Amino acid sequence: MKKALFVVSIVLMLGMVLGACSQKSDVYTVGTDATFPPFEMMDDDKNLIGFDIELMEMIAEEAGIDIEFKNTSFDAMLAGMTTCQYDMAASAITITDERKETMAFSVPYINAGQAVVVAADSAITGVDDLVGKTIGGQLGTTGLMEAEAVVDATVKTYDSYELAFQDVANGQADAIIIDYPTALAYVALNEGKLKVVGEPFTDENYGIVICKSNTELQEKVNAALTTLIAEGKVAELEQKWLAGE
Repeated sequence: MKKALFVVSIVLMLGMVLGACSQKSDVYTVGTDATFPPFEMMDDDKNLIGFDIELMEMIAEEAGIDIEFKNTSFDAMLAGMTTCQYDMAASAITITDERKETMAFSVPYINAGQAVVVAADSAITGVDDLVGKTIGGQLGTTGLMEAEAVVDATVKTYDSYELAFQDVANGQADAIIIDYPTALAYVALNEGKLKVVGEPFTDENYGIVICKSNTELQEKVNAALTTLIAEGKVAELEQKWLAGE
């Protein structure tokens, strides 16, 4: 009798342990490139901050999921998403038809067209003046695609925009093509050295990237993001991170 009770106790304990394990939420990895202020960057204590970082944290809370950020280069992040190395990516990623072939997107959450940044003393006034110039762009970005489309331009590629901005400020490149909000943020950090010229010349929407095979996660993210937009939470992030621009 004692032996039978002991066996029953063990079975019950195992059931409780397995039940607790099955109830534990999965931790979803989120790729990001923290060199793209004001959307993703590192603070003085090496913590991830920015528009997209807070947005993903809000989405996770609304969707009832756990997330873990993985900081990597933009090009490597996108390559990783095509093979679902990460569950999601949040890094000012423009929704394009080409990218949709290998990865899934959330509903759009902000529009940010491409802009031109030049040295403060440059005579360039906009994208039409870039013919035959040396233009910088970050690998994997739509800014690089736009630079490559400029007639007779020499295109320099960078793993991050920080080096690209240094080259423009030092006269090693004539211009950079980059998302407008980030262009303004970098210029603000380099006052007197750089300037934005002309108006944004493309119409682009950012979205959260999701592993293409994980339709359940995509539905959760879309539902959460749609709610956050409707409740004005995304607009609050715009005020916090972009209104000063």
